[in-house]
Amino acid sequence: VPTSTPLELVDNDQLEAVQEQFRTGAMSLGWDPTTAQVLLEAYPITDADADADADESLDEDGANEPEMLLVRMPVGTARAFAKRTREIVGAGRPTCPLCGYPIDADGHTCTLPGL
Repeated sequence: VPTSTPLELVDNDQLEAVQEQFRTGAMSLGWDPTTAQVLLEAYPITDADADADADESLDEDGANEPEMLLVRMPVGTARAFAKRTREIVGAGRPTCPLCGYPIDADGHTCTLPGL
């Protein structure tokens, strides 16, 4: 496993606004030793996330399986992705000193923990 990111994978270009295609709910991070790749799975937020009645059984053909975005990245690409992600998140919305939630550009209503 390489310990550094190859220069051709470093991306410091200006980002453009993106059009939201779905909102991520559960995410998982894994490793595939057979291909030496990092796996990132992202599932959309569903009504089942909010419902207590989310214990449906899956059909044998997998028809009830949720949608999933699966990203497979070689180690060098994963390192570059992680570095860029930390930079972007670090430059994001400021955190509210009272409640700890992000402050949006159009305002913020505190949701104090434990209330």
